Amino acid sequence: MADTRTHDVIVLGAGAAGLVAAISAHDAGADVGIYEKAEHVGGTAAWSGGMVWMPNNPHMAALGVSDSSEEALTYIRSLTHDLVDDAVLESFVHKGPEVISWLEEHTPARFKIIENFPDYHPTHPGAKENGGRTLMCPMFPFAELGDWAEKVWVGHQLPVNISLDETTFGEGASSGPTAEDLAARKATDARGTGQALMGALLKGCLDRGLLPHTSTRAQSLVLEDGRVVGVRFGSETEDFEVRARRGVILATGGFEQDAEMVRSFLRGPLDRPVSVPTNTGDGLKMAMRIGAGLGNMREAWWAPTIDVDRPGLGRVPYLVNGERSRPHSIMVNRAGNRFANESANYNAFGAAFHYLDVSTYDYSNHPAWLLFDNYYMEKFGLAGYFPPAALPDWIVTADSIEALAKTIDVPAAQLEATILRWNKYAVDGKDPQFGRGESTLDQWWGDREVGARSAANVAPLDTAPYYAVQVRSGALGTKGGPRTDPSGRVLDVDGLEIPGLYAAGNVMASAMGMTYGGAGGTLGPALVFGWLAGRDAAGSAGV
Repeated sequence: MADTRTHDVIVLGAGAAGLVAAISAHDAGADVGIYEKAEHVGGTAAWSGGMVWMPNNPHMAALGVSDSSEEALTYIRSLTHDLVDDAVLESFVHKGPEVISWLEEHTPARFKIIENFPDYHPTHPGAKENGGRTLMCPMFPFAELGDWAEKVWVGHQLPVNISLDETTFGEGASSGPTAEDLAARKATDARGTGQALMGALLKGCLDRGLLPHTSTRAQSLVLEDGRVVGVRFGSETEDFEVRARRGVILATGGFEQDAEMVRSFLRGPLDRPVSVPTNTGDGLKMAMRIGAGLGNMREAWWAPTIDVDRPGLGRVPYLVNGERSRPHSIMVNRAGNRFANESANYNAFGAAFHYLDVSTYDYSNHPAWLLFDNYYMEKFGLAGYFPPAALPDWIVTADSIEALAKTIDVPAAQLEATILRWNKYAVDGKDPQFGRGESTLDQWWGDREVGARSAANVAPLDTAPYYAVQVRSGALGTKGGPRTDPSGRVLDVDGLEIPGLYAAGNVMASAMGMTYGGAGGTLGPALVFGWLAGRDAAGSAGV
């Protein structure tokens, strides 16, 4: 083993939680080392829309939107089913506004509200039905990152040179940027969505001389006299140890890319992770080995997905979000029945995939099929495909519902009955079965051109030919991991602090339980607990 290196604080992981933790610890006076397993930095946050859900954030007042910690706690508690530590939840809600202000004052990160974006459960008490809690970052010029610009993960779903509010993720149907805007952005490599957030946070690190060590995988924690005092790393060419005078912060992401851990812990099927491939539970495993208590292990940030082709990547999972909310479409299970409100938020939709039929002892709604007609196809396309281009083989088509049913192996008579029932009410923009189109969130994802009403989501399937694409259970990340106190300190199986060990982001037991409060519900807690863990670790007395 090579000579040891030493820092005050070691941060494992260079995603959103890790970079905020590093900046926070540095500014609190600590010497910080950032170590990232992958060749690239940014984690799944860099692949994402980059939205940050932050109740009572400092930008709400300027829009005349009122909020309070009490309202936010009422809302989240109505959804958690008692699966979270209330003190940790309160820490997120109370500290969140301060974290946003701090980041804007001390880093290049800037935030603005995506106006009118509803909370994901807008009818629950304390929800903001007309938005205010979801933030996004404006475009960030990656030219300022120098060589590091090429070291940030780039996902396969969202283009980089557009702003979130120019996409169907952030503003429903959108015409997108002009050609002139795109040309100007490419001149400075200005990027939006999760790229903007991670670019700004990375620049904050680089400005402080905090250069992440990439392709450096942590193997185990060093424990002495009950305290975490360092990390052992290993690669094909070198094994070495890094010492931590004050603390180690786990920010290594979830375990959704580890098939064995998925089988062991999650409550239902997860076929298609939509995250960076390095999220294999490394931090969780290290914490488990030294006796960390675990929480929320059955939960993920669930996401219905389809398989699409991408040049140079082959077939990859694609989150279907607004696509399943638009009119002229429904979803059915293998029996040919609708089984949920197709416009429900993607995390909540995971519960529909996990419904176990006690007679067949099978997940009756997984996988499912998204069905749509030619009106839908001509107006919206799907996942980057638009006619008259050659139809890809991941989309099935037929000239009749009966023929489509045979192609996808769904009972034709039942599928025809399902569509007949749907069409009967959809003519008037109604869905008496599941209430699709009634909530402001449903309408947000629907067809904006018909107005903010149920017709934005509900219309008949009546224009041949008809299409189908298979939908599977996916996840943006997992929610389970080491339990922490309100400052991000990891607790053992007896609920006692493990001195010198912290966790933030998807590696920790989520503050959100089984729910997703609103768009950006994963990144909000990641920023807050990264910031809290960094500050606390920097001030640790265990020197």
